[in-house]
Amino acid sequence: MNVYTPILVLGILAFGFALFSVVVAGITGPKRYNRARLDAYECGIQPTPQPMGGGRFPVKYYLVAMSFIIFDIELVFLYPWAVMVDDLGLFGLVAMLVFLTNLIVVYAYEWARGGLEWD
Repeated sequence: MNVYTPILVLGILAFGFALFSVVVAGITGPKRYNRARLDAYECGIQPTPQPMGGGRFPVKYYLVAMSFIIFDIELVFLYPWAVMVDDLGLFGLVAMLVFLTNLIVVYAYEWARGGLEWD
């Protein structure tokens, strides 16, 4: 149990700091609420009302965002490989080349299908 004590103390300190920050900000922050402040922020553009029954909703932005997240997470796997590249040898090189080839093929497929177009 002594091995985990610093981790437990750090977790308690982090939780305490977060709780303290939220409480102090709520107490000391300004209380001047108005209609504009309570509205959702929409990049300066007035939000358009959505139909009650649902209807079509443009999801292009979300598709591009999810593609970015997927490629970003996949590229994070390059960091451990870069640290251990000397120890992995030829097997590590071949495995990373297969991984990068897969990543490039998926990126080319998405580009060819127009997944990166904003129009």
